[in-house]
Amino acid sequence: MAYIQGENKPDGDDSDGCPFCRLLESGQPDSDSLIVARGELVFAILNLYPYNPGHLMVLPYRHVADYTELTDEETVAVAEYTKRAMRVIRTISAPHGFNIGLNQGPVAGAGIAAHLHQHVVPRWGGDSNFMPVIGHTKVLPQLLGDTWKLLADAWAE
Repeated sequence: MAYIQGENKPDGDDSDGCPFCRLLESGQPDSDSLIVARGELVFAILNLYPYNPGHLMVLPYRHVADYTELTDEETVAVAEYTKRAMRVIRTISAPHGFNIGLNQGPVAGAGIAAHLHQHVVPRWGGDSNFMPVIGHTKVLPQLLGDTWKLLADAWAE
């Protein structure tokens, strides 16, 4: 409900209103901000409102909205971090597959359209059930902090 009601959503297109930029500038520990790994140009963070356990996002540090705005180096870094995220998630939870994607613009489903982020969503056979349809909720069997610890530790290895 927090997501639906707009909590943590940006209040504009600039970096001042961006929750990702605010997290990076907050100075809080990565375990509190759910940042799993930091690279030179990009970082990986757990989705605060995950579709499935282990749902990560890969983002450039630079506040850009569109994939075409990335530099060549940032494009490579996003791709490399996406591959690394898949390997790490496979190590800790053995998903059967993945959804990988960028939602470009609000009409395409981007909840935070002003800061580009690539979703890395682990999938398992049967992971969709009646709860989202009947109960209007998603059941996640693991706390975000526990998921963060598993991913951060595996990423560091």
